[in-house]
Amino acid sequence: MEDRELVECITEQGHSGLYSEVLKRYSGMVYSKALGIVRREELAAEVTQETFVKAYERLRVWRGQQLGPWLMTIAMHTALHILEKEQRRRGPSAESVSEQVADFFDEEHEEMILRMEQAINSLPQEDQELIRLHYYEHRKTADIAHLTGLSQQNVLVRLHRIREKLKEKLRVKN
Repeated sequence: MEDRELVECITEQGHSGLYSEVLKRYSGMVYSKALGIVRREELAAEVTQETFVKAYERLRVWRGQQLGPWLMTIAMHTALHILEKEQRRRGPSAESVSEQVADFFDEEHEEMILRMEQAINSLPQEDQELIRLHYYEHRKTADIAHLTGLSQQNVLVRLHRIREKLKEKLRVKN
């Protein structure tokens, strides 16, 4: 089910339980984004939770085709807000907050993340699942092999081929 269809089922048909599918699809990506900004696992988990709560509350106003870019924006703003709040409690200079915000809000970096997400979403579902398990859930290849029924060697080969496909897709778009 595509994101737009999923959101319509949740918002218009009242199937709020389907929001767990949104969490499944994007929690790894949102957590990785948050961890890259806040640099602490417990804060990244807090940012991830807040991001999905905020997204659920605003789901009716979302008008895109893919939830990923929208969720990443919410995660980034939430993470920066939490960092600012923490630093206000500690009493740092306003300059250090501004520097952190500038470091993490690099439009070129954001564009690359969006392009990568689009490239991943264009892969076959099985390849997307391997990417999710390995990169977003940080599972070891032996664990992935057990979950998917593939051999560990096959998982390694497929991950390598998927990375090559993604490199090619990103090279073509440049």
